[in-house]
Amino acid sequence: MNKGKVSYMWEKELKSMIKAAYDAEVKIKEVYSKPFEVEIKSDNSPVTAADKGADSMIRKELHESFPSYAFLTEESKDDKSRLLNDYVFIVDPVDGTKEFVSRNGEFCTNIALSYKHEIVVGVINIPMQNVLYYAVKGEGAYKLERGGTPVRIHVDDKTDAFTVLRSKSFFTEGEKILIEKHKDKIARVISKGAALKFCEIAEGKAELSYRESPGTKEWDIAAGQIIIMEAGGYILKHDGSVYTFNRDDVYNHDPYVLVNRKENILL
Repeated sequence: MNKGKVSYMWEKELKSMIKAAYDAEVKIKEVYSKPFEVEIKSDNSPVTAADKGADSMIRKELHESFPSYAFLTEESKDDKSRLLNDYVFIVDPVDGTKEFVSRNGEFCTNIALSYKHEIVVGVINIPMQNVLYYAVKGEGAYKLERGGTPVRIHVDDKTDAFTVLRSKSFFTEGEKILIEKHKDKIARVISKGAALKFCEIAEGKAELSYRESPGTKEWDIAAGQIIIMEAGGYILKHDGSVYTFNRDDVYNHDPYVLVNRKENILL
């Protein structure tokens, strides 16, 4: 995948994850192009045939290639035996189902690989933009436009006049307060759906994004975490620590911030 470089660890996993994301895109677009039903899950979040179909497809493909690896996905029953496995695929087949239902195009597919509780490969595919982002531990972060070649991306070095990305569907009072508190350093605030916020900060299009509510889970941030970190940025809890993965409790209870430089956190 990385033109001009020798093979590296996790290359087979990366190729399989990208293929699974692209194959799932076909199913997602098929549902998106027609009228579809929306179910409400027990946690009051929406789910569609795209979520379920893409989840099943991704699991099947990756299991065939890596039968000993475990899974943690949004749309499948959590088999806690994964906690005994060093290798776990963490999948959100349609991250941003509310955006999918709204038909605004700002949803994506997140696939990550956790090895001993650390993300070592991450893929975020954005079906309606024909662009995919990926990162491998120690190998950098890349943007791959459909039909093109991978381009390495990096956060910018801005220390003022920040662009802040806020959630399209989950913008909280706490986040409003933080943005207002630091408005002297913020040039603009833009709403973005799902994990697109990780990608835009990773490629230098924005500098900050806050998440103050505890509603996200491992699959919402796993792929994005390695992409933003390999691009030189950070995802940090308020105490400065980072998330680990393949946990017993999959909820991300602590607030976190996405940022291009640590000194720009502005809490």
